[in-house]
Amino acid sequence: MTAAPASLAARYDAVVVGGGHNGLTTAAYLARAGRSVLLLERLDHVGGASVSAPVFEGVDARLSRYSYLVSLMPRQLVDELGLSLTLRRRRFSSYTPVGDAGLLVDTASDDGTRASFAAIGAPASDHDAWQRFYGAKARLAERLFPTVTEPLLSAKEARALVDDDEVWRDVVERPLGETLRARFADDVVRGVVATDGLIGTFADLDETSLVQNRCFLYHVVGGGTGDWDVPVGGMGAVSGALRDAALAAGATIVTGADVTAVSPGAGGAEVAWTDGDGRTHGVSAGVVVAGCAPATLDALLAAGGAAPSGTATPDAPEGAQLKVNMLLRRLPRLRGSVDTVDPVAAFSGTFHVNESFDQLQTAYAQAAAGQIPDLPPCEIYCHSLTDPSILGASLRDAGAQTLTLFGLHMPARLFRSDNDGAREEALAATLRSLDSVLAEPISDVLLHDAEGRPCIEARTPVDLEGDVGLPGGHIFHRDLSWPWAESDDEAGRWGVETAHAHVLLGGAGARRGGGVSGIPGRAAAMAVLDR
Repeated sequence: MTAAPASLAARYDAVVVGGGHNGLTTAAYLARAGRSVLLLERLDHVGGASVSAPVFEGVDARLSRYSYLVSLMPRQLVDELGLSLTLRRRRFSSYTPVGDAGLLVDTASDDGTRASFAAIGAPASDHDAWQRFYGAKARLAERLFPTVTEPLLSAKEARALVDDDEVWRDVVERPLGETLRARFADDVVRGVVATDGLIGTFADLDETSLVQNRCFLYHVVGGGTGDWDVPVGGMGAVSGALRDAALAAGATIVTGADVTAVSPGAGGAEVAWTDGDGRTHGVSAGVVVAGCAPATLDALLAAGGAAPSGTATPDAPEGAQLKVNMLLRRLPRLRGSVDTVDPVAAFSGTFHVNESFDQLQTAYAQAAAGQIPDLPPCEIYCHSLTDPSILGASLRDAGAQTLTLFGLHMPARLFRSDNDGAREEALAATLRSLDSVLAEPISDVLLHDAEGRPCIEARTPVDLEGDVGLPGGHIFHRDLSWPWAESDDEAGRWGVETAHAHVLLGGAGARRGGGVSGIPGRAAAMAVLDR
């Protein structure tokens, strides 16, 4: 990466603002196509939220500090850029403790999953309904996901491609809560399905805007299967592979470059930025691709004396999650008899904590009223069970494990006035929630760092706003949109266009953005190359 701004050219075919995984994707594609590309990143490293880091002092473990799984990245993108990246599929989809039993969804054993439904008292009809529901969603994924690397379909074309009126109605036309009540009888089963509509999304399951449905759709179509895969080496391996591809193709990457203004004109745009020493710089571009959020882009345009991009929503983005990273001496013991379920199986997939349908709705109502939920719903997963390479040899030999917790219904508004105090309160409530489904307190199995402190870190939406520039801590930059055109003039375009011909939105806030996918970064590059 370049650290000598004085040596940079005065004009580039493209300037990419932001070095997250989408910005790196754009830079790699355009540089491979022979375009001169300059990527400017505010932090001292690239990767954005898709990074690995040694979170705990003196502990040889590189954790996926922010984002942690990959679902939406198309294999086509990996192949086109020649990425050296290994993704591993998890056999166990999820485990949900219920009393001294639990619901274990085993993708390799339908009989085992059926028995697990019975173990928690769910009716046999719910397992049958589960099979039908996810069978239909698998067909939806097979048909819809290949379109994300193509120009936008119209909604009419997307519906015709799906060719299933019941699925379209369930996902696109009626609130997710209504669908789940109609499909399943058991409250826990309903909740396990519902969580896919709430990751990074603060919503009532009956919300008429259907923001929860859009979130659900993205979670079940990824990769054409809906599976969430583990990146070997952690999320830093994803952004590292994209960085290497961009550099190998000839892109110039400058870190410590804080972009302050974007000024579009008739033949391109001017970009102003400051370096780590406070010196100001300017560069011209044929096109600017904003890998940042729509709200951030609009602030840069305003600073450059330009009109808004037309991509930001009227309301300020608001994230709604508490991210907790932990390092354990061993996996915690589960409630119930030792042979009820294998802890390795339980923690290999998504481990649901107090996420029944009613618990989710209660937590939402409390958070919407300005209160940290009494029993915060959350889910955890253990990266090191699938990929122990993120741990040093001594930790692996000692049986240490990582634990990533994602807490729902923790909107930024709860942390604005006193982030430190609210973080402590939210973490304490979340750990109580987790402890309620374990046979021992999670604190009893935490490792300690070189200073004797427990290996646990919590990040709120306000922390994410400061750490990696996510407005309101929103992990998708703003609420997700449908992955097809919602107006006639969008159809056939790439979903990255703005009100300015020479400025494109190539980050998670673009249409078909959100998650770790590279889809909007690739779409921005295709929009440039199509000109």
